[in-house]
Amino acid sequence: MSLIEKFFKVSERGSNIKTEFLGAVSAYLAICYLFIVVPGMLKDAGMPIADATVAVIWASIIGTFMIAFIANFPIVVAPGLGISAYFAYYVCGSLGLSWQAACAAVIVSGFVFFLLTVTRIRQAIINAIPIDLKLAIVAGIGAFIAIIGLKNAGIIVSSPSTLIGLGDLTKPEAYLTILGVLVAAVLSARGYKLAMLIAILLVAALGVILGVTPLEGLKNLFNTTDFKLFPTETIFQFDFKSMITFGIVGVLFSITMVDLFDNMSTLIGLSFRAGFMEKNGNIPNLDRALVSDSIATIAAGGIGTPTATAILESAVGIEAGARTGLCAVFLGIFCFLTLFISPLLTLIPAFATSCVLILVGYLMLQGSVSRINFHDVSTGVPCFLTIFMMPFTFNIATGLGFGVISFVILKYLTGKRNEVTITMAVIALVFLAVLLSH
Repeated sequence: MSLIEKFFKVSERGSNIKTEFLGAVSAYLAICYLFIVVPGMLKDAGMPIADATVAVIWASIIGTFMIAFIANFPIVVAPGLGISAYFAYYVCGSLGLSWQAACAAVIVSGFVFFLLTVTRIRQAIINAIPIDLKLAIVAGIGAFIAIIGLKNAGIIVSSPSTLIGLGDLTKPEAYLTILGVLVAAVLSARGYKLAMLIAILLVAALGVILGVTPLEGLKNLFNTTDFKLFPTETIFQFDFKSMITFGIVGVLFSITMVDLFDNMSTLIGLSFRAGFMEKNGNIPNLDRALVSDSIATIAAGGIGTPTATAILESAVGIEAGARTGLCAVFLGIFCFLTLFISPLLTLIPAFATSCVLILVGYLMLQGSVSRINFHDVSTGVPCFLTIFMMPFTFNIATGLGFGVISFVILKYLTGKRNEVTITMAVIALVFLAVLLSH
């Protein structure tokens, strides 16, 4: 125990092994819904659901252990909702790229992350983006996730006259999702850490009663031949040839930029809540955290999942007192144990997770929008464009591009060019080139 305390600096950070363990339990209960929601997205991208579930779990195990031992952060690293939505619904959906080619792009982006980190370019990019635009990125991703949840539940549908219209709320999928949102919201307000998981299970159970929850996966509980510990149909299935043939430069840039800013914002927020951030804004061991997530991303693409990134719900463990990578070690163990109940996870229908997508979208908006300076037009308009262009173009990178480009242009036109760094101007030019070539 003394070696563990010394390695993770448990006492030095004002914690103890029991607190780290309890913090891990709290965080796991808050993030385990990811093992249901993300595989559902990957299924929409064409992946077999059972293998996608196991792949997401393994990506979470590897990523969380990486950040535990390399950076000593009490954080879960796993395929996140935002980047998974981008992977499934834009890269493999709108663009038509196969999931095998998309995984190859994830691996390449991981190498790019690593090179940008060791050369400190990644840190320079992080420092160049103003805080308001960082908050707008988080809010935009939240709006994007909420739109997906509403769409999957059938609450909103495509309309030839208005593009988007209201769906049939008398269908069980729709009204059960609305019920799930209400249940999760009430339980969250009352401080229940299991709020999201309870809402998913309740909606799924009611779906069984109403006959709309598929039960085919029940046989996997007792049929050991269908039990999977490894993602045999997704691991090492990346397709670099198709990726290159497709003309992947724009997609690679988008994947890299989306994950860069999503992960950056999450790491900054979690570090602040854990008390790691110094008065000058510096975060000790941030470089190590960035290195660990780049290695985890390479592994994720190899296993068959989207980019591995820091998960916002890790804040639940931090609020429970966790302050070191020992918490992340416990979390990695819990993720491993999840492999043995993965057949249960495949029983959850897509509409049962829609309520969680909607609520997570709300939480991301709640934690960011109120802090944006909308009173300054040269800052507020770019933030507005970032937030709204993400869901309405169904493309996170496009929303980010509109925000960055408009920020630079408006600052120059309003006589505030001193607020634009050279790095920010270069990022805007690159985004402009990508958008014009779309």
